[in-house]
Amino acid sequence: MPEYLAPGVYVEEVSFRSKSIEGVPTSTTGFAGLARFGPVQYPQDRRPPRHASSPASRSSSACMAGSNRSSSTATSASPTPRMPPALSFANGGKRLYVSRVFAPKSVAGNDDWGVARRAVNFANGTATWRARWPGKYGNVWVDATVMRSKNVAFANSNFAGAVQAKGAKAGSIVEIFAAGAALPDGNDALTPANLAEITIDPSDGRQLFNRGGAAFAPNPNDQMQLVQLAISIFADGDRQDFYQELGTNPLYKRYIGKILHRDTPEDENAIVWLDWDPTTAVGTDAAANLMVALHTNAQKRLDGGHDGAMPPPDLGQRLSFAGLPADPDIATVKATGLAALGEIDEIAIVAIPDAGDFGDLDTSFTAHQALITHCETLKYRIGVVDGPIGSSLTQIRNYRGRFDSKYAALYHPWIEILDPNERASQGAPPRRLLLPPSGFVAGIYARSDIERGVHKAPANEIVRGLTKFEMNINKARNDVLNPQGINALRFFEGRGNRVWGARTMSSDPEWKYVNVRRLFIYIEHSIDKATQWAVFEPNNDRLWANIRNAVEDFLLVLWRDGALLGSKPEEAYFVRCDRTTMTQNDLDNGRMICLIGVAPTYPAEFVIFRIGQWTADARMA
Repeated sequence: MPEYLAPGVYVEEVSFRSKSIEGVPTSTTGFAGLARFGPVQYPQDRRPPRHASSPASRSSSACMAGSNRSSSTATSASPTPRMPPALSFANGGKRLYVSRVFAPKSVAGNDDWGVARRAVNFANGTATWRARWPGKYGNVWVDATVMRSKNVAFANSNFAGAVQAKGAKAGSIVEIFAAGAALPDGNDALTPANLAEITIDPSDGRQLFNRGGAAFAPNPNDQMQLVQLAISIFADGDRQDFYQELGTNPLYKRYIGKILHRDTPEDENAIVWLDWDPTTAVGTDAAANLMVALHTNAQKRLDGGHDGAMPPPDLGQRLSFAGLPADPDIATVKATGLAALGEIDEIAIVAIPDAGDFGDLDTSFTAHQALITHCETLKYRIGVVDGPIGSSLTQIRNYRGRFDSKYAALYHPWIEILDPNERASQGAPPRRLLLPPSGFVAGIYARSDIERGVHKAPANEIVRGLTKFEMNINKARNDVLNPQGINALRFFEGRGNRVWGARTMSSDPEWKYVNVRRLFIYIEHSIDKATQWAVFEPNNDRLWANIRNAVEDFLLVLWRDGALLGSKPEEAYFVRCDRTTMTQNDLDNGRMICLIGVAPTYPAEFVIFRIGQWTADARMA
């Protein structure tokens, strides 16, 4: 109660309405899998899964680099990355999180994690170009070129005619030449004896020119050029990155160590970073000498990057697809694999696109089992399971028989696309790739949710961005697959390629359909998030009435949208929260119990027309 201590007018805000429940997002997707490059939890990188909210951010993201290329990690130790996030967007997805899984060839030291590097030795120490993440993709070509300005020397009348450099700031490096000397141009070689580092006198703002550990004053007739670096990074034929106007002094605004930083670079998708600690530099003129060393470095190709080993199939390992949660006692040990996706509350659809192509069904089963366990544990998400690549009807049925879960759905067969990373070549047929259906299906889930709602079964929906399915599923084959809860992808003449199934992998008929499972996930998660205000409120009639009103208003909207059965609200749902749902023991132990019944709509999986002959004198039986 507010305190009224002195006479006066008191204006107070009160609420006369119940709290509203806002629906949670249902189209956010999370992928855990292999990639050629990108953020991953390893000793030098401890960031969460990468978020891609648009095709532009996804295509520029390093974690997507070449993930559709069949040759990226095709070795006996590690399979081809099959994580195709772009296809989720192509079929209607909007929000995507990627948790990259990477297993080093050895964990004996950081260098065994497959992080490419190239040392650059110079008089003051060693600077090292390093890839930001593990992977053969990090074996890039790094070229440093010189950018020179025109003559910037001028006599500053404010400092008794002392020579200053136009546009130079603290940390700038300039070349100084005697009057009449021929000036180098463009990418000409740098001469250390001609370079000077600029600092600023804090007392009056005067530029100080430093060389050999001491300040000096240039002659009034000297010529002066401001020099900077431009870094070009060539990853492959598809990607080239450029960073211009860089300096090598930490005081410089565009210091190379800040623009190409390990954790917070100017470009979050930067491939490399410069590992150099200026405080460990030996001798003088470290910034000038580093600039010369980077420019003259003959070994421009980083090496040592590799694509790692096959992630362990066993559950409970940090390097596996399941991963482990963050260490509660060590802040630098973050969650990995699926566990990292578990920390992002908005994710509603989860998949492991690589799991269908491990070459061993037991290994695939272990990964998919981890996916299902992840969904069942967190409850508010569903797993999209890919059938093994190249499966026959018998093989896919046997594989499906190993699962029983209402939190996952299986799709078959795989999907063929044109390689999006291959440049067109006249006279040569484009390369084709086989990809798992999970990326396509996750996008279709999202598209159906946005256009119709989560209560609409994500089936009889067009599959976009493909050339054909791996195998043709006709009606006879579908008659075999559908009763076992295997959702077929089929081609229909005149209707295109479509998802032709909406069943979970549950043996419980109550949870047979994907849309029913996802509708309840949506309802449960929405109520969970929107009623947190009720915790520790007085457990009395006022609280119970507020809860009833909030839930009823939420379900009424769902009924009006066609998500619930019934010609009137009373037939579609009920909400009870009163002394009939709680005993005195519940009240004494702080429990408020609300009972909610919902009548979901089921998909018209079998549309049946019964037709018979009719004559004028015939009667209906």
